[in-house]
Order: sequence, then C-alpha cells, then structure tokens
Amino acid sequence: MALHIGLISGTSTDAVDAAIVEVSPDRIELIAWHSEPIPKDISLALRSVIDNQLMDRSSFWQLDIRVGELFAQATRALLEHARIEASQVRAIGSHGQTVFHAPDAEFPCTVQIGDPNVIAERTGITTVADLRRRDLAAGGQGAPLAPAFHDAVFRTQNHDRVVINIGGIGNLTLLPADASLPATGFDTGPGNTLMDVWAGRVRDVAMDVDGQWARSGQCHQRLLDLFKTEPYFALAPPKSTGRELFNLPWIDGYLSRLGEDVAAEDVQRTLSELTVDTITEAVRKHAPETREVLICGGGVHNPLTMERLTQALRPIDVHSTMSIGFDPDWVEAAAFAWLAARAMDAMPGNLPAVTGATHPVILGGIYAGG
Repeated sequence: MALHIGLISGTSTDAVDAAIVEVSPDRIELIAWHSEPIPKDISLALRSVIDNQLMDRSSFWQLDIRVGELFAQATRALLEHARIEASQVRAIGSHGQTVFHAPDAEFPCTVQIGDPNVIAERTGITTVADLRRRDLAAGGQGAPLAPAFHDAVFRTQNHDRVVINIGGIGNLTLLPADASLPATGFDTGPGNTLMDVWAGRVRDVAMDVDGQWARSGQCHQRLLDLFKTEPYFALAPPKSTGRELFNLPWIDGYLSRLGEDVAAEDVQRTLSELTVDTITEAVRKHAPETREVLICGGGVHNPLTMERLTQALRPIDVHSTMSIGFDPDWVEAAAFAWLAARAMDAMPGNLPAVTGATHPVILGGIYAGG
C-alpha cells in the first residue's frame, strides 16, 4: 500500500482539486479529497494568460511561483483534513494549470504552470510534474492522459464501457470488454467551458448553475449547425483541444457568420446542446457497441446536460461514476495521483492508442521532497 496525492486545476481556474489515493498492484482507492479555492486575482491572471492576453515575463514567472504556492497550500489543507502526515505520502502528482496547449504546432508544445520545486519544498513530499511533455516528445498529443487511469479503474470484462469526463473540455475513453484490446480515447470538444465563458460575459457569473439559464432558452438549430462545422469535430483521433480553440472569440466568430441576433439564453441553450451532440456523436461513431456510459467531472452536476445525454444516448445506460463507487468530482485528481505512482515505479503513464505517441513513456519529472 502507498499513498499518493493528485493535484489539478482545470480550465475554469476556480479551484485546485486535491485527492489522496491508495495505490497498490491490485487496488486503487480514493481516501480523501479537498478543493482549494483559487483567489480571484490569481484566477484573473491565469485567464488572461490562457486567453492570450499580454503579460510581461516577470509577471508570468511570478504567477508560476504563486500557483505552486497555491498547490502546496491545497496539499497541506488536504493532509490536515485527512489527518495524514506528509511522511506517509510517497509522492504528489501535480498536473499544474494549463496555460497553453498546441500539440499540432510545427514544434508541438504544452505549458502547465505551478512550480513543482515550490510544491516539493513547502510540503516535503516528492513531487512528479510536467506530465504531458514527454508524450509530446514521443509524437503524441500530450492529452488526454486520464484514459490510462480509466483503464486501470473502470474496465470490466462483462461489457464494453465508455467513460466521459465533462470538465471544461469533454473527453471520451472506450474500454473494451476484451482485455486484449487497448483502451482508446480523445477530447470530444467543449464540455463546460463555452457555457461558462458565455455565462460569465452576459451574467457575470462563474457558471450556469444547474443549467437553469440554458433551460430557459431554446436551441437555435441554424447556430448549432454552424457550431458543428468546426473542423476539430471532423478530425480523426488521436486529437486533443482546449481553451486555445474553444473560447469567447470562437463563439463570436460563429455568431457573426450567422448574421442575425440571437437571445443570450438561446445561445446558452445552443452551447449546451453542442456539448451533448458532440459527445453523443463521438460515442455513436467510436463506441457503437457500448452498453454503458459513465460520466465524471463537473458536468455531472448539470441536470440539463445529464438529462439530454441520457435522452440522446438511449438505449445505452448513462450513469455517474458514483454508480460504481467512485466520486465523479475526484476522478481527474485521482488520475494524477496514479500517474505519480507510475512515474515513481518507472512505469509508462501514457496510452499510445489514445495520445498517438509512438511508444509508451514514463511521464513527468521527479522533484525530491525534504
């Protein structure tokens, strides 16, 4: 038995999710969890970088340190909550905060900030970080990485199973019942991010709670059809994406092409339908024989999203991962705890069938604790 901590901040930049996971050869168990709010000034600075606004070099690298301090604080708070000593934890897996992801550039690159030196120094715990770039160097997308964890935790011999993570971006993992077949997966497109940024612009809120605002609107079919002409959706896997593509300018561009006024709540409902449609079409195309879809991530708490997915995917059974005993809010943080364990054991953490890498690689650099 060995305890590992996973740390991640997603595209919403609202909190650091931290989870303690027990990892052994025959067991992966979620032990404790904590969400550390990101102060508003740090969140705004992160969003400005993500949205490609200019920031001087000094401010950027100081932000890297500040995010590292925040991740360390999240770790300390988690340990206090769980009444576990730092000395009991073998390693931290820190995803950091993605501020740039360009896997298809001439020189593929991805940037996650949150200095692991700071995390290791403040907590005294060995920290595994920079978990995406080795996969890029091996010819992969550097994402998604969670499918390897889904494979370890959620695969069953009884039937094919699909896991959908609905965070800022949606991603799909197909887990065949046949153990000889590899897991596959990819980013489907927007999860919550377009709905969040549109609600932020129009209503000055972080999110559309429970999808209530979207529910008040009507889907604008012509706008939805335009959204779905986005070339990303037609790309064959392996593929990954992020807020570099799916952002407010993306919405504005398609609204401009539509050439007519659309009520703000109707735009929100149409964005909600876009998330549902792109996930549904990905399942139908890439996992036509599946009998079960498990949902995790923040989108599981949006009743409208869950209702529409359940309707659109019939007769496939659609459930939260809680239905098989794993809290959907902590799957992604737990994945990075597991990836830390893989790195510490000198075991590969990527799935080439998912990322497109030429071979399995050990992910991350290791920063020794105190």
